[in-house]
Amino acid sequence: MSRFAIVFLVGLAVLAGAGGIWWYRSLAPAPTQWQGYAEADFVKIGPTQQGLLTEVAVHRGDLVALGAPLFAQDDRSDRAARDQAARQARQAQEQLANLQAAGKSTEIEQAEANLADARATLERTQLDLTRGEGLLPSGAITRQTLEQRRADFQSATARVAALTAALAQAQAPLGRDREIKGQEDAVRAAQSALEMAAWRLSQRKVASPVAGRVADVLALAGETLAAGAPVVSILPPGNIFVRFFVPEGDLANIHPGDAVALSCDGCAGSLPAQISFISPQVEYTPPVIYSESSRAKLVFMIEARMSPDRAALLNPGQPVMVRPVGAAAPQ
Repeated sequence: MSRFAIVFLVGLAVLAGAGGIWWYRSLAPAPTQWQGYAEADFVKIGPTQQGLLTEVAVHRGDLVALGAPLFAQDDRSDRAARDQAARQARQAQEQLANLQAAGKSTEIEQAEANLADARATLERTQLDLTRGEGLLPSGAITRQTLEQRRADFQSATARVAALTAALAQAQAPLGRDREIKGQEDAVRAAQSALEMAAWRLSQRKVASPVAGRVADVLALAGETLAAGAPVVSILPPGNIFVRFFVPEGDLANIHPGDAVALSCDGCAGSLPAQISFISPQVEYTPPVIYSESSRAKLVFMIEARMSPDRAALLNPGQPVMVRPVGAAAPQ
């Protein structure tokens, strides 16, 4: 090959290389997007107290509404405890009513009759004394007789006072103030015990605190469970979110509340979401972090959440691509 041909080929190669570099640099930058997956916060529901599981009303995959029955425990002991507490509360209330009540009606009527008789006697003795004091100057009555009438009047006065107090005592509550106050406290304590027993009984039948899909049934009827042991796992649609990882270099442009767009296999278009959490720690730390090459390996975990109706379109574990809103659509 001649020298001219070699020079021509070298020049052609240089021009081709320069053209390739210019073409590469003129290309639009690749869209910013990150890899992630769908994740979920499951609601695990268990009993509040130990007991025998007698019924599980749902199956895996069922859709349950808020307040739908989930499972039940044996409630015979709690039912008996509730009935016992109710009887004790009634007994305490009856004792309080007895202390607050007055004497028997027949006792009150007898005290009223005795007082009426004593008042009549007092009135008679007062008249006798007045008449005797008028007859004494004329000598129609002796001083001794007058003194006897004065003593009878004083005795009748004292008897009226005593029977008046007896009637007041019969009409007053049977218990003293401190006895009544102590029994009032006993009534409140019995009522609190009844409320506690009723609450424990109500906890033996558990309803769903959320609406969603039953992800798993973790216990079966016939098992004895400890308090708090999960029986049913439910996934509300609003508890599905996306977890993705961004390089250290992109972290400065990401903030909580930023809008992102999600895309996945089978998704019709992109799904809008908002960043709800940015991990304060690096998920992967290489052995040497103070070099330009290793900095690219640093990634931070980010979470984004959607509205419940859109979150229901994803399944936990499903791969998802995330891009910031305003970035070019994936090619």
